[in-house]
This record gives sequence, structure tokens and C-alpha cells, in this order.
Amino acid sequence: MIRLKTVLVATDFGESSEAALTYGRDLARAFDATLHVLHIVQNAYTLLGTEAYTSVLPDLQRDVEDAARVRLEALLSDEDRRALHATAVVRTSGAPAGAIVEYAHDAKIDLIIMGTHGRGAIAHMLMGSVAERVVRTAPCPVLTVRHPEREFVLPDALVAVARA
Repeated sequence: MIRLKTVLVATDFGESSEAALTYGRDLARAFDATLHVLHIVQNAYTLLGTEAYTSVLPDLQRDVEDAARVRLEALLSDEDRRALHATAVVRTSGAPAGAIVEYAHDAKIDLIIMGTHGRGAIAHMLMGSVAERVVRTAPCPVLTVRHPEREFVLPDALVAVARA
């Protein structure tokens, strides 16, 4: 028997992440699990280097984190918070895959759900894949979701109408 107490959806706010959140909500509902929604903000220091750090980066980093927090909170409905005990979490890291895995370990996550972009071989070779790194190193199973999702996933509005 599969038993899920905690489900993590890692989001980059893209279309595949929206699909992953749909799966996460449904699985959390089905298993009466808690839903965590995580966004990793890129550490500006690793992007811009030390020259900009002393004058610009602290404010820029804070602004980016605040904007991500607002956007992440907007993804969660009151129903998510009430029924799924949903939590929105923003972390900062230069290595998103590692930060996702670390959060999953620390929060004792039972399942990670995340979108994948399905890039071509050359783009994958040059850029790597956060999803692939998470799959390889996660302390729990990982469900990757591509957009558009399969036909068996219905938008929440259709599910509500079907239940009525």
C-alpha cells in the first residue's frame, strides 16, 4: 500500500509546473497529505559575482525573493491552505536541484512532483536538467510532469462539475 503524508511540488512558475501543481493537489487530496509548494530563487551572488555584491545584490536579492514569495502565495487557494494544509516555501540557492533535494530531506517529503521542460539533447547537454538531478538524488520518489499533461488529468473546474 502506498502511503503519502507529505507531497512537495517544486515550481519554476512555468506551464509544466502548473501541471505538476494540479497533480500535487489531487494526490495530496487523495491521500489526505500535506502539500508543500517550493520555489528556488537563484542566488544573485552566483550570477553576478563579487563586484556587484557589495552595492546592488543585497537589495536585488531581497526584491527577487519577495516577488517570488508573492507569486507563490498567489498559487495557493484558501481551499489548498485549509484542506491540504498547503505551505508556500521560497529558498535561495545557486543549485536548485540540490536545494529541492535538501528541502525534501529536511521536511520528510514522501513524494516530489515537478515539471520538466523536455528540452532537446543539445540544450539538455549544455544546460542540464534540474528535474533529472532531483530524480537521481532525491530521498523519495519523484514524479515528473510535462505540459500538456495526459488526458486523464481534468482541470479543477471540470472535477467540481463532475462531482456535483
